[in-house]
Amino acid sequence: MTSSITPSSLVSFDDLGSGPAVLVLHGGGGPRTVAGLAAHLSASHRVIVPTHPGWEGTPRDASLARVADLATLYRSLLAELGLSDVTVIGSSLGGWITAEMAAQDAGVAGAAAGAPAGVVGRIVVVDGAGILIDGVELPDFFALDPRGIAALSWHDPEKFFFDPTALPEAARAVQKANMATMADYQGDDYMHDPSLAARLGDITVPTLFVWGESDGVFPVDYGRAYAASIPGARFELVSEAGHLPQLEQPEATFALVDAFVG
Repeated sequence: MTSSITPSSLVSFDDLGSGPAVLVLHGGGGPRTVAGLAAHLSASHRVIVPTHPGWEGTPRDASLARVADLATLYRSLLAELGLSDVTVIGSSLGGWITAEMAAQDAGVAGAAAGAPAGVVGRIVVVDGAGILIDGVELPDFFALDPRGIAALSWHDPEKFFFDPTALPEAARAVQKANMATMADYQGDDYMHDPSLAARLGDITVPTLFVWGESDGVFPVDYGRAYAASIPGARFELVSEAGHLPQLEQPEATFALVDAFVG
């Protein structure tokens, strides 16, 4: 990003409600996967909900090549909006961005990136990506067909499976482009940044991990180890939920988030 380009010009976002600020970051499924959570929080908070550049047909600046670039962008966006001590909540890929934002905020890498420190006040990672865990094998999400994705993503795949061939051609094209964009942001390292794990210990803000007990994309052992990498982080399971507990078990998920956000 150059000095003549503002963060808000690089990303589209909704600005909902009023009160203490919360940034809600979606995963590969796009903004719809966090829409219910954002609406819930907007009753008592100001909620910023970006669409990651490249999703849903939105433009993507050449400066945004990796997940770390998105983290820097969102820290800079919060500063541009005059916000600090923000609660950041991320699902799946958004959880990876959330952890990266907190690590940047706490470390030298963030200062070098040019985004001011102190914008992140606490974080919630919901079934997030971002690191590798020894002994935990992850499935290749990008190699799965829709049935395979559903089987790993949901506690009740039959209830939540949707056949993408039922979508109009334009909608299928957007969905395919979203997946391609996510694959591009991850680079050559499957759903993680090799540098992130070593920086998680620098994070000192209050941290909550919320995990679906039936997540087959990033299993529970992965989530527990991820949480253990951040000093003082809490780990909470949501029963009868998979990779998107905010959709499969919204009441239980919202209750955990509400208690933490306060």
